[in-house]
Amino acid sequence: MKIDLIAGARPNFMKIAPIIDAIHNAQKVGDNINYRLIHTGQHYDKNMSDSFFEQLSIPEPNVNLGAGGGSHAEQTASIMIGYEKLLISEKPDLCLVVGDVTSTMACSIVAQKFQVTVAHVEAGIRSGDWTMPEEINRLVTDSITNYFFTTTHEASINLKNSGIGKERIHLVGNTMIDTLLKHRTRFQKPIVWDKLNLSKGAYMVMTLHRPGNVDEEGKLKLLINEIISHSNNLPIIFPVHPRTEKILQKTGIHNNRLHMIEPLGYLEFNYLVENAKAVITDSGGITEETTVMGIPCMTLRNNTERPETVNVGTNELIGTNPKAIKPAMEKLFSGNWKKGSIPELWDGKSAERIVSILLKIFLIDK
Repeated sequence: MKIDLIAGARPNFMKIAPIIDAIHNAQKVGDNINYRLIHTGQHYDKNMSDSFFEQLSIPEPNVNLGAGGGSHAEQTASIMIGYEKLLISEKPDLCLVVGDVTSTMACSIVAQKFQVTVAHVEAGIRSGDWTMPEEINRLVTDSITNYFFTTTHEASINLKNSGIGKERIHLVGNTMIDTLLKHRTRFQKPIVWDKLNLSKGAYMVMTLHRPGNVDEEGKLKLLINEIISHSNNLPIIFPVHPRTEKILQKTGIHNNRLHMIEPLGYLEFNYLVENAKAVITDSGGITEETTVMGIPCMTLRNNTERPETVNVGTNELIGTNPKAIKPAMEKLFSGNWKKGSIPELWDGKSAERIVSILLKIFLIDK
């Protein structure tokens, strides 16, 4: 069985790494399974791509399509052209895509046109917000996927409600949590820790990159000023996403407690998260990590494709209105933030389940 593993952006790497480990383990016991690791090049900043391969012990990609930046259409076209050329030279039995980035959708389309079976890891999650590019990627990918691997019962229900047969849906848990649990003892103290004399529970971590939060200078400035004003005089560590940095430069925001730093490696970033008082974010993946680590999380969005982080975990969806920040901070500092728990099957064994299921499917269908 030959599998193409598609990785294009930072979250993909965290989800692909344990699948590679599970394939290697299957090979050791004699299972006929091989992979070709394909880096589409969707993210090309070293801290947002190469360092993840190094830190998570992912082998060098067999192929780098070098898609780079550009608009959604340009990036999609570049990835599709690159992957098409690859499939012309050699077709796998399966194309396995993860998450909801442009690479996920683009490679799924190309694979299906070449009659290559597609499996989607993290299938079925939905925000219901069609203004998010990721939601379009999810909908398109799931509409042409053959086998679906879901993180929660709710994601499985979303797929069943769209008419997909239950025999094609497999609840396996969350491979990103596999990575978190494997590397948790290896988290590394970043340079900023000693530089700012940080201590456990005495600072906050912030990440912002959603267009609705960062594209309007006035809105972004108001959000950050509200966060600074109500953060109980704690330092705020803000690893700045490349697209956010350009807008921040125009706002002229400056405060002695706001520390804007370059994007961090996986091990360094999660060291900060695990030791923070709380996290403020508009990312989906980070809400999963804070849930497992038991760290309070405030999400500056009006919806989420990961409702389990709110219903079960430590995340609260506070919306994009800056006025919502003050009461959320008051709840945090009064000690009334919920404790949360860990969703079912988020136990570090999701990738093992995926590879086991694929081997069974291969034996039956091939």
